[in-house]
Amino acid sequence: MEFNLSEWVNLLSRWFHVFAGILWIGQTYLFIRFDRSIEKPPSVTLPDNVAGQMWMVHGGGFFVVEKLTGLNKLPFKLHWFKWEAMLTWITGMILLVVVYYMGGLMAGAKVGEGAAIAIGLGAVLLAWPVYELLWRSPLGKNEIVGSTISFLLVLAVAYGLKWVMPSRAAFFHIGAMLGTIMVTNVWMLIIPAQKQIIRMIEQGQPANMALARRARQSSKQNSYMAVPVVFIMISNHYPVATYANQHSVWVLGGIILAGWIAAKLMRDGFPWSRSHN
Repeated sequence: MEFNLSEWVNLLSRWFHVFAGILWIGQTYLFIRFDRSIEKPPSVTLPDNVAGQMWMVHGGGFFVVEKLTGLNKLPFKLHWFKWEAMLTWITGMILLVVVYYMGGLMAGAKVGEGAAIAIGLGAVLLAWPVYELLWRSPLGKNEIVGSTISFLLVLAVAYGLKWVMPSRAAFFHIGAMLGTIMVTNVWMLIIPAQKQIIRMIEQGQPANMALARRARQSSKQNSYMAVPVVFIMISNHYPVATYANQHSVWVLGGIILAGWIAAKLMRDGFPWSRSHN
């Protein structure tokens, strides 16, 4: 690709990628805030299928969010949140191709540039099937066990990628793998589960809440993966501290654990973010 065109594709893709990511991750944590902050008002009687309310003020307007525990009929309009995830992933993959595969950053790969690209793409494409097999297996029934195995698998893949491609590319591929898991969770698990529940309601059947629990688990895991992914996105600006460090795999492990701790704090609520008058 001609250099000037490559620069513009890189710049515009990165701009779109960052903005779409802000929308996607922002919505993820906004709904977590809703879920955590909803409560039953002490002096108001709510319908039986309303778990609680959350009142908010923003931009000069007041907003009320209610969480329903059941639904007998569908509202006039449902809002879906999925395209932010897909657009973030698409622009991320464009960056992977333009910056790494076409931009010369795979040069010097120990197995050859073509083989390194094939291995990198294979890792990205296999990430979600491996993730799904793990979390559907008996090992995934225990959240601590499943999380520990996931953590060790990511470090093992990072170590292996470092042997076949430059460290910067290895870091980016780990971010691409986690992002692919996240977007596939949205499109293959969360949205289909919600659509199945809607079809049951339309047919007058009781909703299968096991579907909701599965979607909720995937959404929770996405919120934990999001923070390390953002760090990996910006890590290429700080090579000494991250991918070029001689202990870069362990640095990556520390980044992931720090991201999980941050996600846990945000999900549970920082003391200063709790609702107050």
